[in-house]
Amino acid sequence: MLTLKSRPAEPMEADWEFEVAAVAPLIEAYWSGYIDLRSQPERVSELSECSELPALADSLFRLNGTDSPVWTSKADVFTPENIDPDELEASIEQSSQATACYIDVLLRSPFEWSDQPTAERACRQICNNLRAIDLRCCRIDLIVRRALLGAKEHLGATVYFTACGVTAAQAKQRLGECLSVFAETMVAQGYA
Repeated sequence: MLTLKSRPAEPMEADWEFEVAAVAPLIEAYWSGYIDLRSQPERVSELSECSELPALADSLFRLNGTDSPVWTSKADVFTPENIDPDELEASIEQSSQATACYIDVLLRSPFEWSDQPTAERACRQICNNLRAIDLRCCRIDLIVRRALLGAKEHLGATVYFTACGVTAAQAKQRLGECLSVFAETMVAQGYA
């Protein structure tokens, strides 16, 4: 009788850090190109980044949905200058092509991160939930930053997503899977 061995789980890479110093980048929530996807989700199709990466539209739609504890203010898609295959749990061959994006994420009231310890606990939980998912060749980094919402300052996060593949199409597909997993994790978690 032949016994099949199951392959070991290959968890997603996820990490977080703070960048809240006065000289650190600031999330400007209501920047000049801001589109409120909470009240007008159909406008996601207007974002040029979504034509470049269709999976981004689905994730933005989900992250801005009424059942989400967060909302988004900005996103961009780009090609990373270089990547470390080890940080994406990828072989050299699997990392020949890479793609990335970021999303500025803010919390809806009453889930706001009122202070750094609250944000730290939330980021640890988010990363633990993501690391439980079997998904290689990608990584998620949450960077907690000061966020300006009109005249008020809060804490938010710029979330970076990086993925790789043998081909550009494979890297883009894996990035889409990574975005989807993040959106589902955030909504399922209920409180970020």
